[in-house]
This record gives sequence, structure tokens and C-alpha cells, in this order.
Amino acid sequence: MATVGQWIAGARLRTLPMAVAPVLVGTAAAYEVDEQLHWERALLAAFVALLLQIGVNYANDYSDGIRGTDDQRVGPLRLTASGLVPPQRVKAAAFACFGAAAVVGLGLVLISQAWPLLLVGLAAILAAWGYTGGANPYGYLGLGDLFVFLFFGLVATLGTTFTQVLQLTGPAWIGAVSTGLIASALLMANNVRDIPTDREVGKRTLAVRLGDEWARASYVLMLALAILLPIMLVGEYPWLLLVVLAAPLCLMPSWTMLRSTERQALIPVLKQTGAISLAYAALFAAGLVITVILRNV
Repeated sequence: MATVGQWIAGARLRTLPMAVAPVLVGTAAAYEVDEQLHWERALLAAFVALLLQIGVNYANDYSDGIRGTDDQRVGPLRLTASGLVPPQRVKAAAFACFGAAAVVGLGLVLISQAWPLLLVGLAAILAAWGYTGGANPYGYLGLGDLFVFLFFGLVATLGTTFTQVLQLTGPAWIGAVSTGLIASALLMANNVRDIPTDREVGKRTLAVRLGDEWARASYVLMLALAILLPIMLVGEYPWLLLVVLAAPLCLMPSWTMLRSTERQALIPVLKQTGAISLAYAALFAAGLVITVILRNV
């Protein structure tokens, strides 16, 4: 029987900043429109994102476990592959998270009247399961990075903004692209670590397809683009230059990705990338809010 601590480990807490970051950015982009903080909608959006993230983590644990992908894994505990929890219980935990996310998401749509997001939410749940689940999981075809960019970047950020002000803005789009790039960088770091074992079991992630050297370089490139993109807006939003303060946080994980030959050494990069995501989101949000406040002085 798995302990509570092992269930928490299976939820992969180091990935959860990727769920919170787009909500921060999307809420700040909404504040720039009507100069109000919609706390209740932001919290509901955060709950949806967190539940989906935990759900997809359990779903991956289940699907990779029954496929044998995690049998020789380098990394944290996996509930299914370790034999601590019967596969069907892990699957049930994943679907419980998806169901809870659907309920909270429906409440958010009802409050905001953002009806198009009903279909978006359904697509997000299907994408969360289809990453490694089903007959033809897209994560095994090298499409996982694209879907992470779309759903943990564009959809999560723009969806947050839309539920608060029913429109999208330039800062919302730039913030969405940047958060999506950082989320994709975290996935790339995870998949670079697993290249040898993924290749053996036929899991053709983008990291496997690119090869070790190019996959590592793509991690650095994604972080660099995420930091640089907001500079496009500094003419109108000068305080967005604050995001450059996140650059030093990128140095250590980037160096590790480019230089370390030990797969085990890449595990801390996941936590470091999560910290980059939160720092970036906080700085981006602060930059927008400060710009709006000073604009009205």
C-alpha cells in the first residue's frame, strides 16, 4: 500500500508551478484591461489548472506503467511501475482529478459567461489523457511538447484572461507564448533524462527524435525566447523589462543541460525550471500591474 507521501510524490509536485504560472500571467493581462483583480475567477482557474496537472501526472504514471516504459526509469517514484498501487487505482485517481477539474471549470464558465471555454476544457481533458493513454498516445509520437505548449501555455493563459474580461490582448498573447515555452522546456528536460529508456521501449519523444545534443540545446533556446519575447512590448509596457531578472535563474539549469553527462544530474533541472516559471510569471505580472498603476498617476 502506498503512503500519503508516496501518492504526493506520484503527483509530481515539481511540475505544479507550470499550472500556476499561466494563471498569474493571464490575471495580470486581464488587470491591464479593466484595472480590477478578479480574485475569485483567478482562484478557480488555478484550481482547474492544478487539478489537470495532477491528473495528467497520474495518467502518465498509469499509462507508462502498464506499457513498461517506466520499468528502468531514472527519476522519482512511479506508483504503477513500482507496484505500490494497483494500476486501476492510479487510473481512478487521474480521472477523479479530471472530473474535479471539469466541475470547477464549469463553475468558472458559469460565473464568467465564457461559454466557448466549455469546448476548450473538454479538449484539455482529452489531451491530458491522450498524452500517454489510449491506443495511439501522442506523447509517444513526439507531439507532447506541442500539446504542452498549447494547453499549459496558450490555453491556460489566454483562458484565464478571457474568463475575466472576455477579450484577449497583446500582453496576454506574449505571456501565453512565453509560459508555454517554459513549460515545454521543463518537459524537454524530463525527456532528455529519459532518452535511453524511451528509445528502448519505442517512445519517440521530441527529445529522442532530436537526439541528445540538439534536445539539450532546445531547452536553452526555449528559455531564452521566453525571457526575450516581452521586450517586444516595452515601448508600451516599460516595466515588463522586469522579466529579465529571471535570466540568472536560467544559468544553472542551462549549464547542467548542456554539460552534464549523468542522467541523474538532470533531475534537479525540473525543479529549477519550475522555479523559473513562477519567477517569470510573477515578474511579468508585476511589470504589467506597475505599468498600469504608473499610467494613471
